[in-house]
Amino acid sequence: QVQLVQSGGGLVQAGGSLRLSCTASTLTFDNYNAGWFRQAPGKEREGISCITWTGRTTYYADSVKGRFTVSRDSAKRTLYLQMNALKPEDTAMYYCAAGLRVGDYCSPRSDASWGQGTQVTVSS
Repeated sequence: QVQLVQSGGGLVQAGGSLRLSCTASTLTFDNYNAGWFRQAPGKEREGISCITWTGRTTYYADSVKGRFTVSRDSAKRTLYLQMNALKPEDTAMYYCAAGLRVGDYCSPRSDASWGQGTQVTVSS
């Protein structure tokens, strides 16, 4: 498994932007599909933005498509989520993960690794 440490997040007004980062402890992170999930109070966790280990394929949930961008920097062993045009409904705890299935949807494998989570709050 891979240890993942998240940074970023916080409080922002609607329409604003934030960037989340997720840094891995090992170079083998390059071999993993990775991405971002979020969970709002009372709701199920959802995969919102994911990217394959090659970086060639990405997945976005309809709720964030056109506003969020997932990317990765192999040299820094870091995964990013750029979030623009934020809405109050984006308020949630955000988690990065490695060890995913990425295609028409994004889901964690049974042995997926998870970051510690970071809160994103969007005020109206």
